[in-house]
Amino acid sequence: MPTLELEQRLCAQGYRTIAGLDEAGRGCWAGPVVAAAVVLGAAVLAQPTLLDGVDDSKQLSATRREALAQTICAHAAGIGVGIVPAELIDCYGIVPATRLAMELAILHLPRVPDALLIDAVDLPTWSLPQQAIVRGDSLSLSIAAASIIAKTTRDRLMRGFDRVYPHWGFGAHKGYGTAEHDRALARHGATPLHRRSFRPLWSYLHLETTHADGNTP
Repeated sequence: MPTLELEQRLCAQGYRTIAGLDEAGRGCWAGPVVAAAVVLGAAVLAQPTLLDGVDDSKQLSATRREALAQTICAHAAGIGVGIVPAELIDCYGIVPATRLAMELAILHLPRVPDALLIDAVDLPTWSLPQQAIVRGDSLSLSIAAASIIAKTTRDRLMRGFDRVYPHWGFGAHKGYGTAEHDRALARHGATPLHRRSFRPLWSYLHLETTHADGNTP
């Protein structure tokens, strides 16, 4: 389970506002990449059991994530969310888009943090002290909290998109590459939510182009 060890080390060095960052949706075929930044409150730093159960969002059920997201919101000193849509992912690539989402999440915090704990990636254009931690969502409580906020926020967005595009099953697979998603693409083609730069979409885009050119019946 994630702990406050990394946060406590930074506190011992004089940092007071420490943000954990993580993203959701990086590997999806459709929808935005969503990042969250979470600054834990003083009460949690003194009593980590207030966030008992907070873990890497991938290890939790959807119901458990939603419940824990409410607990995190109740005890966080600050939460920021950044959302980057598919068209910008296609323009810049998924890694730059992920960094942009994280930067937006930081900017949406109530105040700029003193230091950052980030899952896996770094933010080279930011001068803030930062640590990029592989599997950080399983080590740092701040990053784990951010992973839950990012995941629940993105899942809610994809459920909303499911009402706009009901034939693609976004409410079920959330834009990830599943057999159901693959069948929907084969049957209905791509939507504006689909990441056209991602390899799994290339064959469907070729079919769209062929139909548009009038080369097939």
